[in-house]
Amino acid sequence: MSGTRVISGERTLPAGFAHPHASEEARAIAEAGLILRVQVGSGVHGTSVSGQDDRDEMGICLEPREFVTGLARVQRGTDGESEVEFEQYQRHTVWDKPGGLGNRSGAGDLDVVIYSARKWCRLALAGNPTVLLALFVPDHEVVFRAEVGAELVDNAHRFVSKLAAARFLGYLQSQKAAMLGESGAHTNRPELVAVHGYDTKFAMHALRLGVQGVELLRTGRITLPVPEPDLSFLRSVRRGEVALPEVLKALDDAEAALVAPGADSTVPDEPDRQWVNDWLHRSHLAYWEHA
Repeated sequence: MSGTRVISGERTLPAGFAHPHASEEARAIAEAGLILRVQVGSGVHGTSVSGQDDRDEMGICLEPREFVTGLARVQRGTDGESEVEFEQYQRHTVWDKPGGLGNRSGAGDLDVVIYSARKWCRLALAGNPTVLLALFVPDHEVVFRAEVGAELVDNAHRFVSKLAAARFLGYLQSQKAAMLGESGAHTNRPELVAVHGYDTKFAMHALRLGVQGVELLRTGRITLPVPEPDLSFLRSVRRGEVALPEVLKALDDAEAALVAPGADSTVPDEPDRQWVNDWLHRSHLAYWEHA
């Protein structure tokens, strides 16, 4: 029996769109098989700035039989003639505004991605920082959680291992490169650079990854929102109140901690792939039996 609460919340997703992973068929699969849907953006971390942030959500769904045991595919978007494998349903409501796919999400917009359980598990087992968050979101930030999703949350420790160190480090370094506007790095907030001399949002997220990566390796958990005193420092960075040299020093310290978890780490070298494999198998079988 799961110790995590089932939450019968919202399953409905925004309608399909002309994006490779946003066909109506993909949406229907994601809604019907949904087992978990949570907030994963700045709001759940506690680092959001009122009136500035969009809402990021992530979910997990089970797939119909023909997509797992057969060769079924879904249409590529709502206006494409080709097909793609179903791996996720991805939808940004800002696409509905003039400019479509080229728009940047802002205050009041919803960005949601619902992964197939198989893809989500592959990413989580590899230590992907973004997908692992779904296992630690507090109940008040959970949009929907079925019994099979609650079982997954109860077994968060099965996914956590030292493999996460390299993933958190890689994500941190990517955010740091974007913060500094390095060649080849993606940045889309020149207004922050103009005011503060660096992209404060990328800086905040890079430092957050350091804090959460170290906590995960030491305890096997991620506390949400980020606990004090780290939260106040992250929010100060986000507001541009911390000089770039101090930010860079903090990032150097975070990188060093992730490079060598050492004796402080309590997590195993490898995740429990056998348990995850068994969970995927029996969860899909039960879903197909009652579909």
